[in-house]
Amino acid sequence: MDATFTAEQDDIRRTLRELLLKRCGPEDVRAAVRTADGHDPALWESLAQQLGLPGLALPEAYGGAGCTTTELALAAEELGRALAPSPLLATAVLSAPVVLALGSPDQRAALLPRIASGGLTAALAVPGAGLTTALGLTGDNRGERAGGGRSGGVQARRADGGWRLYGQADQVLDGHSADLLVVAAHTGGFARSRTLFFLVGDGATRVRQTSLDETRPRARVQFRETGAEVLGDEEGAEVARVLAAVGDRAAAVLAAEAVGAADRVLERTVEYVKRREQFGRAIGSFQAVQHRLADLYVQVQAARSAACYAAWAAAEGRERAGGLALAQALEALRATASDAVQLHGGIGFTWEHEAHLYFKRAAGDELLFGPVHRLRAHAAEEARLFGGGEVAVR
Repeated sequence: MDATFTAEQDDIRRTLRELLLKRCGPEDVRAAVRTADGHDPALWESLAQQLGLPGLALPEAYGGAGCTTTELALAAEELGRALAPSPLLATAVLSAPVVLALGSPDQRAALLPRIASGGLTAALAVPGAGLTTALGLTGDNRGERAGGGRSGGVQARRADGGWRLYGQADQVLDGHSADLLVVAAHTGGFARSRTLFFLVGDGATRVRQTSLDETRPRARVQFRETGAEVLGDEEGAEVARVLAAVGDRAAAVLAAEAVGAADRVLERTVEYVKRREQFGRAIGSFQAVQHRLADLYVQVQAARSAACYAAWAAAEGRERAGGLALAQALEALRATASDAVQLHGGIGFTWEHEAHLYFKRAAGDELLFGPVHRLRAHAAEEARLFGGGEVAVR
């Protein structure tokens, strides 16, 4: 692995950072998350059409840039620094790879160029309350759990020459505003039980949910005889494998995003302790504060190394390291955000302070994609570090 970034990768980071510094400050973030879409459409248009982020890791044959997970992770790191709310995660990281892997040639040709251009946003809907389990990050996603089981989640049935969906999916990231839903549903009954993916445009009931982290909007989606188109063929044998691969790649991207957020909140905290005075001197001059910040710096850099390796491994098709990298990054973000609140003193404890945006992102991401100890336990189980048996997790 060559840890040196290429000139193209440095350009991606620099250009994106310059744009976000101008258009995605803390007040811009707060204003964007309170809109109906949950993000700034004008900023998304710039990210999509000017910078081509949705198509960054899509093949050139479908209008993408033909880059790898590494470039997508670098972009996510910059978005994480600003906590920029956008449909990038739901569309390009979770949904597009499923369409690319399982879609028919006609479906890929119809959908992926529109995704790459930013003209079509998508959301991945997996039944149940555990998005992280469906992606194979904290548990086995094979068998019934990927589709919600025979008696729960989302069910698919043939009707009038097509398919109809019934049921409910929670934790659908950007599900309230996405143009297209990519839905995992259970079908076949007891005789030929399997999980398939379906494409849904209109017809589902979508309700945006209140969440701790407003920069990561999610929705509850309900299906009542909702018309759907099956994605790819009707065998469904590859669904669990594809979801696990998407999960590993998404974990690497999320890890980079968390590292960006941790780096930024640490940077702002260092700036603050240099100018905040107590007992006639800057509090950053106290040895206890310096040691605390040094520990956080080491933790963030370790998380960055893990995230870079996970992105490289995903791009090279090597061992899955996304779950471990995500655990490291979420832990680093939680530590830096928590200490930022404390080191900012009285002003840091006010809900309106910028530090709370990062604190809520840290808590929200661990609820969505963690917890950290389960990410590590499942990674250890998959690697058979303890003799091939299951790791006990409390």
